[in-house]
Amino acid sequence: MARKKPTKSAARGPLRSFRKWAIRIVLVLVLLPPVLTVLYSVVPPVSTLMIGRYAQFLWVDRQWVPLEEISPHLVRSVITSEDSGYCENDGVEWGALQKQVEALSEGERPRGASTITMQTAKNLFLWGDRSYLRKGLELPLALMLDAILTKRRIMEIYLNIAEWGEGIFGAEAAAQAWFGKTAKDLTRTEAARLATALPNPLGRNPAKPSSGHRRLAATNLARVKGAGPIFGCVLDG
Repeated sequence: MARKKPTKSAARGPLRSFRKWAIRIVLVLVLLPPVLTVLYSVVPPVSTLMIGRYAQFLWVDRQWVPLEEISPHLVRSVITSEDSGYCENDGVEWGALQKQVEALSEGERPRGASTITMQTAKNLFLWGDRSYLRKGLELPLALMLDAILTKRRIMEIYLNIAEWGEGIFGAEAAAQAWFGKTAKDLTRTEAARLATALPNPLGRNPAKPSSGHRRLAATNLARVKGAGPIFGCVLDG
């Protein structure tokens, strides 16, 4: 007997099934970040880097503490070092971003323009390798975080998931690992060293800073002293 040729409807079956699953996956990818963000407004989150280390059975030291248990010196140093416009921006520094786009169009290597909110979005939802795709995804995620969470909560999350060494995450673990004290008891100098270690957490030792790191910390201390009222959305007074 001759085999029957598959009908058009039968051939469309697998395609329809694929489309349904593709739509479901896209919906999950779109809806998951805002759902998680609402959850993170009350539940301590973990970063994607921490999840990656857990998956590889690597050591992770993270001890979540509320913002009240983190030294205000560290908050001031981090804002001054990472995002001086933190309290005014909507999660993105559009002026700085435009400058980086112009630098890219002129063939220069773009640098900076990443806000604390964008870094928090990256740590919560994205991967660590630098790419234009990741940077593009940071923008809507940062805007979403800023729309859903308070500035104070974003800062609390950031300081509890930031990497400060191999397997060391968050201000409390960092303070204990590098200075043998709690995050609440950090001095101005210790806070400045931790803040200026953030761009290169695996290459800078806050406890034994290099001469270059010391200069960065000293500059941070001077900038904090002359910063004025740029911390009001996180700190009272």
